[in-house]
Amino acid sequence: MYLIKTPWLLKKLYPQLIWNKNHPNRCIYLTFDDGPIPIVTTHILNILKQYNAKATFFCIGDNVAKHPDIFKQVTDDGHAIGNHTYNHLKGWKTDNKTYLDNFLQTDKVLDTPLFRPPYGRIKKQQIRDLQAARPDIKIIMWDVLSGDFDISLKPEACLQNVLKHTEAGSIVVFHDSLKAYDRVKYALPRALEVWSEAGYSFGVLG
Repeated sequence: MYLIKTPWLLKKLYPQLIWNKNHPNRCIYLTFDDGPIPIVTTHILNILKQYNAKATFFCIGDNVAKHPDIFKQVTDDGHAIGNHTYNHLKGWKTDNKTYLDNFLQTDKVLDTPLFRPPYGRIKKQQIRDLQAARPDIKIIMWDVLSGDFDISLKPEACLQNVLKHTEAGSIVVFHDSLKAYDRVKYALPRALEVWSEAGYSFGVLG
């Protein structure tokens, strides 16, 4: 079970995490988790380029090591980069030292203050450990979850998830993964078209 729109109570319980961003203009913050990988990440980059849209890619360290050429394409296109651990660890099921070490392994490669916990699962002590290890860290959550990772979800429903719930300042989660590919390749260009026609811009997190 997952929620498409993050409830205000959850944001209030974890105010040290970033759930959305205030922006003077009509700006949406698109994010992509789990890459970079062949085919999917490249396809997403091409879609973003068509709409002159920038995004933030939360990368798995192991995937960066396996696909440095695709990672370079992400950065060359002017997108922002975030840490998503080296092995996509779920914080609730990982001891604190292992979690911190996995974060630091990726931090050495990416050197970015942006971090998103895989699955959105992280213990409060892990938050404190990350903040101590990297004082400038910004732990990015989300305002809208597309559901593109859900293989039972039809692509049309994924599109409606983001169109219905996204507003100015929203941080929206998609995935550049094989699991999400059928839904993201359908929903992303159609959502970008609707948002562009409505006068939204697309910014990077920082």
